[in-house]
Amino acid sequence: MSREYILVINPGSTSTKVALFKEGNPVKVKSISHPKEELEKYERIVDQFDYRKEMILQWLKEEEIRLEELVAVVGRGGLLRSIPGGTYIVTEAMIEDLKIGVQGEHASNLGGIIAKSIADSQGIPSFIVDPVAVDEFEDVARISGMPELPRKSLVHALNIKAVARRAARDMNKNLAEINLVMAHLGGGISIAPLKKGRIVDVNNANDGGPFSADRTGTLPAGDIMRMCYSGQYTYDEMKKKISGKGGLIAYLGTNDAREIEKRIGMGDKEADFIYDAMAYQISKEIGAMATVLKGDVQAIVLTGGLANSKLLCDRIRRRVEFIAPLLIYPGEDEMLALAEGAQRVISGEEKAKIYEEEVKQKI
Repeated sequence: MSREYILVINPGSTSTKVALFKEGNPVKVKSISHPKEELEKYERIVDQFDYRKEMILQWLKEEEIRLEELVAVVGRGGLLRSIPGGTYIVTEAMIEDLKIGVQGEHASNLGGIIAKSIADSQGIPSFIVDPVAVDEFEDVARISGMPELPRKSLVHALNIKAVARRAARDMNKNLAEINLVMAHLGGGISIAPLKKGRIVDVNNANDGGPFSADRTGTLPAGDIMRMCYSGQYTYDEMKKKISGKGGLIAYLGTNDAREIEKRIGMGDKEADFIYDAMAYQISKEIGAMATVLKGDVQAIVLTGGLANSKLLCDRIRRRVEFIAPLLIYPGEDEMLALAEGAQRVISGEEKAKIYEEEVKQKI
């Protein structure tokens, strides 16, 4: 029996997306839902390991796929220590950091853990690709204005890197030879200058940059301090106001861009104004990141779910097109990006990185 499938595992908060890829194409795809009452049985996310792994193995059985048919397993990278982008072999050192949650607990931490467990049973490689913890900052980008609070690289690296490669191919360019400003427009917004393929700066989508569907983005520091010490809000309430109840939700009561556009079409001037303000802030951040590249920008690339909005993209285009041509790749395909990362290593196009070696170089 020949080994021909790459198994892709992408754990989310309430589901685990799985897929089998053969020769670069998805042949079987599934989103395995996890009921809230089931997940509540586990004290920590890492404790869900056996439960989620068993669900994946059951899916493979239902699809009549034997583990002996897998050539590799690739999982979503979690909140690891700061490392450069790339495809990484899942090692014991990485597993320990994923279990501990060195930069926080998130369902994606399970991706590498489950991938290695399944792969090791077959003696095949396991990988992660461009985790959220990708850090390729130049030192100047770490300065915040307060020594105790250096700027950190937390970024939608997987989709940004994958779409950047796609854009470079479409431009008939080598990604390692061009500069791009990438704008991932999703529930959170990450805008990053890519210098020769490296993410050398980015706003932290959780607490900086443009406001998004449910996040505030950058706020006036003095005013936010006064709110925090006013006695009117708890820590958890303030945290939720910033991420979860901010942005479009705070202004318009919804995070659904389709509903907002429908309201705009019906003449809702407030919806039109707030939507335009989001386009304004996105454009302003793109302009700021173009200065990081000293204006040497071959293209501005929009991706993520909100890039499906022609209205939003057109409003951004009008403000930034003087910098560089605008390319649009709507949506995001994390499963494909993970499979492509594993395939590049299997085919010899890219050399897999070793987590602990890259961490050591960062120290």
